[in-house]
Amino acid sequence: MRYLLMIAGSEAPTEEQLAIGCGGWSEDLVERGILVGGGGLHPPATATTVRMRDGDVLLSDGPFAETKDQIGGYAVLECADLDEAVEHASRHPAAAYGTIEVRPLLG
Repeated sequence: MRYLLMIAGSEAPTEEQLAIGCGGWSEDLVERGILVGGGGLHPPATATTVRMRDGDVLLSDGPFAETKDQIGGYAVLECADLDEAVEHASRHPAAAYGTIEVRPLLG
């Protein structure tokens, strides 16, 4: 089953955290055939939110969610079950300073 890991933080990563990046986490999972996709995102201020209301397209700059935690990256894993996905998520360096939401993908 495939799982989406949404990597979030309440603030911008420090220079040290940026330098560490994934710290070999992604390379290991790619070699093992577990990581099937992913990437980092530009800051939330660069987002454009799209909504349709009464046939009109409504655009707004920035993220739609009014929350302190913002998604900074994502990964798609192929795992046997949720326990395996959580195990891999817990080893991601960002889990030490942010949060990683793990969700099964439909289909």
